[in-house]
Amino acid sequence: MMPAVEIVEVSARDGLQNEKVIFSTDDKLRLIGNALDAGLRRLEVASFVNPKRVPQMADGEAVIAGLPDIKDATYIGLVLNKRGLFRALETRAGGKRGVDQVGLVAVATDTFAQRNQGQDSIESAELCRDMVRVARAEGMPAQVTLSASFGCPFEGRVPLEHVLRMAEIIAEAEPLELAIADTIGVAAPATVSRLVRLLRAALPNLRLRAHFHNTRGTGLANAYAAFEAGVSVLDASIGGLGGCPFAPKATGNIPTQDLLYMLDECGIRTGIDLDGLLKSTAWVEGHLGREVPSMVAQAGGFPPGADKDGEVCLPA
Repeated sequence: MMPAVEIVEVSARDGLQNEKVIFSTDDKLRLIGNALDAGLRRLEVASFVNPKRVPQMADGEAVIAGLPDIKDATYIGLVLNKRGLFRALETRAGGKRGVDQVGLVAVATDTFAQRNQGQDSIESAELCRDMVRVARAEGMPAQVTLSASFGCPFEGRVPLEHVLRMAEIIAEAEPLELAIADTIGVAAPATVSRLVRLLRAALPNLRLRAHFHNTRGTGLANAYAAFEAGVSVLDASIGGLGGCPFAPKATGNIPTQDLLYMLDECGIRTGIDLDGLLKSTAWVEGHLGREVPSMVAQAGGFPPGADKDGEVCLPA
């Protein structure tokens, strides 16, 4: 059996939250529908945050109400505090499906955590721990993303031991998984490997996910390093859309197409159709009025004039 990787599609939330071009509720539902048609089955679809701070996410409840009821799909809603958690829980009121999981966020440095959530880094980990417990008590699976795990735009490098300490606090509540996130795109593969192995050794029962930005061109290499170190769940965004509105110049999630192409060529199963993703990207580019960062979106998949399983037939 070939190894497998689960891709969490984040374009409808993390991908759009920093875009100046407004996507309507119908536009977001089309983006999500295109991702589902391509075979993606775990998607971050909305966030329950202050609409004044993140206007693109103001229609979270409307998006969730319009989602197709696909049994094997998992819809994730991002929450930053208990008010957001209760909004997410409300989407399931009256027997409605609502969101299937909530994604919580802790931030690995004090300055970034204060700007993002009004608390220091340890407090953000403790809040996530407490919210995981509340969510579980309400029957809502909860996972946590540890943002700025590798670097902070305000404090620089983040000690791996501090990330581990925060992970240990969060792990007390037994979340569904913990994602290490390179929010500003500063990580390198060797550091990724070290952090993943440190976390796996200290918390062997904690499922790990990884979230990388390609701000400095290392995103795909970091994703592969995380996979080799034992991470089997990776976040990505169609076309490479995305960035954190609270981190200066933190643009560029790794593109789902580019990640899928790399994994396919390495014999790693995902169950996702690259051609379907490329069609979706063309629609996104038309809506934005510009090209997306994805390299594979521009170049296409493996050249048809070459033998994929043998030697390349095209001239140099």
